[in-house]
Amino acid sequence: MRYLVRQRIFSLGDSFTIKNEAGSDIFIVRSQILSFGKKLRIFDLMDNELCYIEQKLFKLMPEYDVYIGGQHTANIRKKFALFRNDFEIDSGVATYSVEGNFWAHEFRLYGNGQEIARISKQYLSFSDTYGVDIDDKYDQVGTLALAIVIDMVCHNE
Repeated sequence: MRYLVRQRIFSLGDSFTIKNEAGSDIFIVRSQILSFGKKLRIFDLMDNELCYIEQKLFKLMPEYDVYIGGQHTANIRKKFALFRNDFEIDSGVATYSVEGNFWAHEFRLYGNGQEIARISKQYLSFSDTYGVDIDDKYDQVGTLALAIVIDMVCHNE
């Protein structure tokens, strides 16, 4: 399924709407404003929390934990690499790897060696906007959470 993730221009903290391929809102991502480190929550349109993303503090490289249904599902760490955007993702669900280009606008996410998602950031837009194509066989919310973390780490203005 294809999603469009668009950060709101005039909002406190990180705030995203996630639309489906038909252009309808499907998820809302809100950040906790007054906190140490970034904390984001993904909600459905009925305001049910689906996912929680939390930045780990006091780390040399950015690191985030992802929780779905209150259960820890993934840890994402940016690896130190010159001229590349490499990530290490630990999860009990799959062995993930990420390939990205130099400009951090195109990423491919692999689960157990198979491509499960493509992330494409738009070059010229007023808001932070990117498309995420996720294979229908995989967890959509968990994969969107990984895409959001990759974008936050690579394009943190």
